[in-house]
Amino acid sequence: MDNKLNFTLSEPVVNEATQLLNNVLTLLKPKFIALSPAERKTIPKMSDKTQPFVEKTIAYCDSMPQFVPPFMDVEALKNDLKLYNQLVQLLRLTKQLCDGLDDTAMQAGGECYVNALNYYNSVKQASRFDVQGAKAITEDLSKRFVKSRTDEPAEHE
Repeated sequence: MDNKLNFTLSEPVVNEATQLLNNVLTLLKPKFIALSPAERKTIPKMSDKTQPFVEKTIAYCDSMPQFVPPFMDVEALKNDLKLYNQLVQLLRLTKQLCDGLDDTAMQAGGECYVNALNYYNSVKQASRFDVQGAKAITEDLSKRFVKSRTDEPAEHE
């Protein structure tokens, strides 16, 4: 695996980014709701094709209000669309952030794991030749590869 990453973030940068993200969370969290998995499946989804339909509907509600059902709140519809647009704008920014963090963290994790495996394989080889101190390191590091009982498939009687 190529070493694509050869940098670290300074503590001030990590601290500032953490503070900024905490500020965003503090600002928006009171407005968040939580949906159950069932609700997420059943809610009609707004999409790029659906949004023009909703926008045209609002225009028709304003120009031809006689067709607005009495139970429908047009102002609530307008507010929901405005909120949707605001949230999608924030969501797109945070998706870029999440994707960048996820990709970079995955690469960094992969690189350090591969290097740790390289060291482990080297010390295992040294242990086979009874190099002083290698056996203790091999035994300690090999604990990572011991399967626990929960990892093993259950035996049937």
